[in-house]
Amino acid sequence: MLPLAWLLGVVPWLWIEAVLAAGLVSASALEAGRLTGRVEWWVFDELTREYEQDNPAGYFLYALGFAATGLVFDPQVAAPAMLMLTFGDPFSGLLHSGGLSRKPVPVMAATFALCLVLAVTAGVPLLAAACGALGATLADGLKPVVAGYVVDDNLTMPTVAAAAMWVGIHLT
Repeated sequence: MLPLAWLLGVVPWLWIEAVLAAGLVSASALEAGRLTGRVEWWVFDELTREYEQDNPAGYFLYALGFAATGLVFDPQVAAPAMLMLTFGDPFSGLLHSGGLSRKPVPVMAATFALCLVLAVTAGVPLLAAACGALGATLADGLKPVVAGYVVDDNLTMPTVAAAAMWVGIHLT
């Protein structure tokens, strides 16, 4: 809800950046403790997926994706890209819970539509919004594997969407 607070004019972007940085530092410390075995909380066992047991967990990749997006990109593209992860990822998950497989085209189309609406509502020009929505949809719907590790959409959705919107804005 951080990007929404900025979009509604409730808080300045500098505050958002401070919260993102603090959240990333906290998540990094927790994840380092979890992966080294120095922190063994039942919540890690309950909430991490099997493939995350020895790899960075989704919550950490969410914090990293949010922070990277919010700290690297202008708020005009960062905020809608972060909203695409916040709302688009669970939306597509509700439509298709097929695990790590590629999502069906109708699910990806619905995800694209939601992400497009989020970006346009946030004030992103239509071409840039479509670029961002396409980036978020592909990041959510296609799960690349790098060196045997599934690249989680919690990291790629906001970063790819923000980069695509930035390109779309600079093309117009």
